[in-house]
Amino acid sequence: MTQPRWAVVVPVKRLAVAKSRLRGALPGVPHEELALALAADTLRAVLACPAVAEALVVTDDPRVAAAARAAGARVLPDEADAGLNAAFRHGAAGATAGWVAGITADVPALRPAELAGALLAAQHGRPGVRRFLPDAPGGGTVLLTAGPGVPLDPRFGVGSAVAHAASGALPLDGDWPSLRRDVDTAADLTAAARLGLGPRTAALVAAGRPARAG
Repeated sequence: MTQPRWAVVVPVKRLAVAKSRLRGALPGVPHEELALALAADTLRAVLACPAVAEALVVTDDPRVAAAARAAGARVLPDEADAGLNAAFRHGAAGATAGWVAGITADVPALRPAELAGALLAAQHGRPGVRRFLPDAPGGGTVLLTAGPGVPLDPRFGVGSAVAHAASGALPLDGDWPSLRRDVDTAADLTAAARLGLGPRTAALVAAGRPARAG
């Protein structure tokens, strides 16, 4: 079966308030630069995935919007203070492809082939059922998918893996370490670096040593 072309929604907060738990992770590197690099490397991998027809970045940050447009993504304005799930719903409503996925903007080690593998697995799942991929620790969610005519119905946030399962979504089974490795803390950044970071995040890590996690 030919893999369908997907619309992938990538919400990105305003850089001033994004990734607050990462503040100080790279001494000497402005926090906003690190938050932008995580999102840019995530988006770069999404756009390089052969299964992806379009990427929709939902943001109100002008720097994020400019970087997304330059990379080839479509930018949709965020609804002020509406939250992450509202941003996912807004992006999904603007998608032109029938298959829709939402991905968090903090997977800077993401490999396009791993994303393609997860999307293919979602396509071959039970018809009409949303699929989700837990993050590396298992409690969060990095990817949520929905087939044609099925609402994305995101439940991102604390304990989102359980919330997505309770909403009827089924977990994806597969070994996609770069996709599951989201970055919330300095320790996460170190783990992502072991997998191989995207170019913008890698350059910042080279410029500033990560703070010791603890």
